[in-house]
Amino acid sequence: MATIRMIDIAVNLTDGMFRGIYNRKQYHVSDIEAVLSRAWNAGVDRIIVTGTTLEESREALRIAESDGRLFSTVGVHPTRCEEFEKSGDPDKYLQELASLAKEGVAKGKVVAVGECGLDYDRLHFCPSEIQKKYFAKQFELAETLKLPMFLHMRAAPDDFCNILAQNIDRFTGGVVHSFTGSAEDLGRLLSFDNIFIGLNGCSLKTTENLNVVRDIPTERIMIETDAPYCEIKNTHAGIHFVKSNWPSKKKEKYDPDFIVKGRNEPCCVRQVLEVIAGCKGINSIDQLGRAVYHNTCRPTVPEEIRTPDPKGLIPWMSTNRSSELQDTHYPR
Repeated sequence: MATIRMIDIAVNLTDGMFRGIYNRKQYHVSDIEAVLSRAWNAGVDRIIVTGTTLEESREALRIAESDGRLFSTVGVHPTRCEEFEKSGDPDKYLQELASLAKEGVAKGKVVAVGECGLDYDRLHFCPSEIQKKYFAKQFELAETLKLPMFLHMRAAPDDFCNILAQNIDRFTGGVVHSFTGSAEDLGRLLSFDNIFIGLNGCSLKTTENLNVVRDIPTERIMIETDAPYCEIKNTHAGIHFVKSNWPSKKKEKYDPDFIVKGRNEPCCVRQVLEVIAGCKGINSIDQLGRAVYHNTCRPTVPEEIRTPDPKGLIPWMSTNRSSELQDTHYPR
């Protein structure tokens, strides 16, 4: 199984489910090590841990420092953007994000700004005006630190693309993760040369989803699980293309050698690759895997640094530039 090399660009390892907590109730011990072991055995050789707030970005970096194959992002999810104002000093909050990102870059661990963007499906968590304000603000981080962006777009294509267009020269590139949009949404995103499309189980639910995925150029695709969320379920249209499976048990009967039923894991990123291959009519998953791996390793960086360095960094998100940042002053 491990012949295909894969990078899972989005795993929420800070989520309580990986500490055995579901709906605030403890069901089993923390099992991140077992989860990662399954991922490495499945052919995953890099994982990016998602940051969604300042505090969770700190935790994501802490987790990333535990293993050379782990990296992280720093940013604020659109549904959490009220944290800027609740902090009492939005500028200071942004400065602290910048300081954390700079620290992570120097350690070779922080590889992107995000998760940031717009989510109009969940306005009950954060109003659209606040989302737009602090989505735009986070481009300052990418511009100053020369980082790509890990982006979120849900039910907000017009505002999202407008803000992206206004800031397109301020960041090196980005990926719109967990893409579930229409063919029209896809076309608008692909019009930006430095934007890639991240696909997971939520991207593969319906026949309409699969039709859209079929039209994404292979050279613009990245893969993810968004674990512990966005698993490919038996009710999803893409399930018919899944070939790899792992035995599971309910959380009440936890066993470290089994996947927890209903909790997605990074090993399952292979299933995402299988569904993409199936709906695109690609017979060789190895060939598709190499192309997608290359996508994650190549965008927006000079040719001379596209090959992994001896430390095993992800070239697209290579953070081997701490010397450039020693005298960087983040503007308030």
